Parts: sequence; C-alpha cells; structure tokens
Amino acid sequence: MAQPITLRQVSPLKASCHQCSLSNLCLPLALNENELDRLEDIVQQGRIFNRGELVFEQSTPFRSCFAVRSGAIKTSIITESGEEQVTGFFMPGELVGLDSMSSDAYACSAKALERTSVCELPVDRLEELTHKIPELQHHFFHLMSQEIQNSHQLAMLLSKNTAEERIAALLLSLSSRFGRRRMSPTQFSLPMARNDIANFLGLAVETVSRVFTRFQNQGLIRARGREVELLDIEALQLVTRESSRQRC
Repeated sequence: MAQPITLRQVSPLKASCHQCSLSNLCLPLALNENELDRLEDIVQQGRIFNRGELVFEQSTPFRSCFAVRSGAIKTSIITESGEEQVTGFFMPGELVGLDSMSSDAYACSAKALERTSVCELPVDRLEELTHKIPELQHHFFHLMSQEIQNSHQLAMLLSKNTAEERIAALLLSLSSRFGRRRMSPTQFSLPMARNDIANFLGLAVETVSRVFTRFQNQGLIRARGREVELLDIEALQLVTRESSRQRC
C-alpha cells in the first residue's frame, strides 16, 4: 500500500511553479500569473519518495496525478497470473497517473526507482480548476492524448522482431526525453535496472546484457553499469529502420 504522507516526506521549502525549470513540460505556456497562482494553491509540492517506495498502488482509489520533479518512477501492473509487468518509466517533467483518469481506481502501481520528488495534483480540485481555466483543460487533454500515443508506441515496440531493435528504440526514446529536459541526450544514467528493462521489453535479462555488450563492441554506445553514452545515434536509428524494412 502507498504510505500516507508524513512531515518527513515534505520538503520544508515549497518550490514555486513560477521558478520550476520543468514548468514548460508539465504546464501550459498560456497560463498567466494569476492562473498559475491558483494552480499552485492546489498542488502539493515537495513530496519525497525514497527508492522502492510506492507512489500509488494498483486498484486503490484514484485521487491524484503526480508530476515528477526529480528522480524517476516505474509503473507496473500485476497480471492475472500474479506476475509484475512493467508498463512505463517516467522522468522529470512527466505526469504519472493519467491512465487512471477515466476510472475510480489506479490502473497500475507506481514506484520510485531512486529518491524522487513529485508534485501531487488532487484530481477533484484539478477538475474544478480546469473548468475555470480552459488553457489548463486543453493542456490535460493534450497530455492524455500523448499517453494514448505512448501506449501505441509501446505496443509497436513490443511487436518488434529483434532484441536489438527494442533496446535501440528504448535508448533513442530516453535520449529524446532527456534532451527535452535540457539534459545531455547522449550521456545519461539509466534510472532503471537491467531486469526492469528486460521486463518492459519482453526480453530475458541475459539478452539485454548481450545486446548492450554487442552495441558497445560495435561502437554504438559506451556503457558502464547504469552510465550510458550514445556514441552513434544515427547507427542506432538505422538498427530500427533496418528491422522495419526486413519485416516488409
């Protein structure tokens, strides 16, 4: 069960949406200062989750969405056979829980992959505010549309024939997402372990390790533990394009 919030889990310094470097990712640019102040009034900022702590749990009442400020979050579902299936990874500036907007319960569980700071957006108060601020409502429609697109991309990724293509696609996705956050798109630390990558991509852990080693031997990447440097992005893109052509 997700643990109730405690004083220990709340940052003593309330961070302002005005000053947040990620606001252009999780908030509409059209909000004026007064509207942003109204949004800040309902956002519970500075909640901290340590590595392995649940942000929310599958099938529990849906109450809030969460914007990642720092760290990373993994979402997963428990299948009918009782096994965990990883469904996504969320980076700073991304919102977790949008897939539960049409339900009374969370569709998945969300767990911190490392020490993670989030902003909590209570859904009941958020709905009231979106009715008063059309730009905010449009923005959340846009975010939910992105969530649907991400689900489609995941389905396509998992239908790929080769492990090389799946892992290349994941690395390119992470590169793009880090780049949008004004971080290096070619040199970053993977927030997830190899077993989570394997689970997410439908591969064996040993296969993931072999492909990383193969990419490294081919000069496509440099990897040491979770530290990864993409040495040849064009070649990684070619891996996915070649596999697509072979299936046609």
